[in-house]
Amino acid sequence: MRAALSVVIPTLNAGHALPDCLAALFEGVRAGLIREVILSDGGSTDDTCAMAEAAGALIVTGAPSRGGQLRRGAGVARGEWLLFLHADTVLPEGWAEVARAHMARGGAAAFRLSFDAGGLAPRLVAGWANLRSGLFGLPYGDQGLLISRVDHDRADGYADIPLMEDVALARALKGRITLLPLAVRTSAARFEREGWLWRGARNLWLLLRYLCGADPERLAERYRRR
Repeated sequence: MRAALSVVIPTLNAGHALPDCLAALFEGVRAGLIREVILSDGGSTDDTCAMAEAAGALIVTGAPSRGGQLRRGAGVARGEWLLFLHADTVLPEGWAEVARAHMARGGAAAFRLSFDAGGLAPRLVAGWANLRSGLFGLPYGDQGLLISRVDHDRADGYADIPLMEDVALARALKGRITLLPLAVRTSAARFEREGWLWRGARNLWLLLRYLCGADPERLAERYRRR
């Protein structure tokens, strides 16, 4: 298979996390899988864009809104497949082979979740995320999303909303998202800062409110309160 994968990463002052995220992508470059890496930035004032440029990524800029940033990144992507990835999420060793196998089968897929922290609380939160993803087809963006351009466009891609853009797309795909056998590693910083129980409960409450029809703009205001 020729290089067919465009990787889209939304960023906003992500310089502290981006190096590890980009380093893990080189496995896909060496495997001849990645066609391009696109950094969709929302106005970073740190060295995020300089890092991405040094790594050879294409940079697009616009207003800060994760849904809008993902949509802009997808708009310039040329690959037959898209991998949407958060800047603080690191792909595991062996991901390229797993992604290539899935691309041969078709459909949308997300990775399992793990955190860069040890202990019971991280395992419980990750376990719930993996259970939710497997049972209901509702992975969050920090698990990555691997999807064909055809399926992405049929679902109209990510909505330009500041929160729950990942859930909105999963619902448009009607839960048809395969859970891949490998786990990405994502940052536990916000959970550690706010408390695992509190943040986990708040995330669940926001999800339930969104599924019941709450406005994503108002939910985003609540989400940003720390």
